[in-house]
Amino acid sequence: QVRLVESGGGMVQAGGSLRLSCVASSRIYSSTAMGWFRQTPGKEREFVASIRWSTGRTYYAESVKGRFTISKGSGASTVYLEMNDLKSEDTAIYYCGEDRYASGYSLQASEYEYWGQGTQVTVSS
Repeated sequence: QVRLVESGGGMVQAGGSLRLSCVASSRIYSSTAMGWFRQTPGKEREFVASIRWSTGRTYYAESVKGRFTISKGSGASTVYLEMNDLKSEDTAIYYCGEDRYASGYSLQASEYEYWGQGTQVTVSS
């Protein structure tokens, strides 16, 4: 059973930055896509960004393009989400997910087999 552990959330003022980390308990395979999603109360989990592990190809939601960057860590089991110019609407619980057999852009939460417990990001205006 794969475990994903997120960290790095917190409270920041609008315009500030945070870097989220996600560490997997086992090696991330080349067939995998890792993704970040976010969720607010009463809403569905929303795609933020994903990265194909074999190619490094990245995809972003329009709302975060130019502000957020997803990247692989130097090890074989870590993925980051660098968040800059944060806005109040970025406030959410952020989840890391693993799409073990990625075949597309991995934009849908239903494509992911494993999830972390989430980390809260709060942006004050």
